[in-house]
Amino acid sequence: MSAAEPLLRLAVGVVIERRAAKSAWADFVWRPSAVLAGEPDAAPWTLLEAQADRTTFYAGAGEVALYRTDTAYYRDNLATGEPMLWAVLRPTGGDPPFTVVAVTADPNEGEAFATVGTDLVEALPMPASIRDAVEAFVAEHHIERAFAKRKRDRADPEALARRARVKDSS
Repeated sequence: MSAAEPLLRLAVGVVIERRAAKSAWADFVWRPSAVLAGEPDAAPWTLLEAQADRTTFYAGAGEVALYRTDTAYYRDNLATGEPMLWAVLRPTGGDPPFTVVAVTADPNEGEAFATVGTDLVEALPMPASIRDAVEAFVAEHHIERAFAKRKRDRADPEALARRARVKDSS
């Protein structure tokens, strides 16, 4: 995530599903299941669908922030043919059980969120309208940068040699 302000923000909604767990240690398994283009007219944690083994909720709103400096990552995501958005939800320890932390089109940022360990991070299909907006953003702002391999300084053997200890003259 960049420290600069994003040039474009796209509103999204996140859907989460709860399934009955097949474990003695947990009652339910939670996982983000979809990202919706735009913010729906529903309150966070609105029940969307209830079945015997699965319940789906609208978890809340988020935004996909697009930065000029990250266009190469967005371009790589789009080039896969099945671009993804990474939805990140964090446990609250209360009710509701999770809050939407981020939604990103940057695969590196999505992977970074996955290393936290307590967050729910899921790569989900990018809606067509979001994909079109990201493609237009990359077309407008991407600047191809040539890779420049850095050359190492040659080692100075004298600098690496042991030096004689200086005696204290007191």
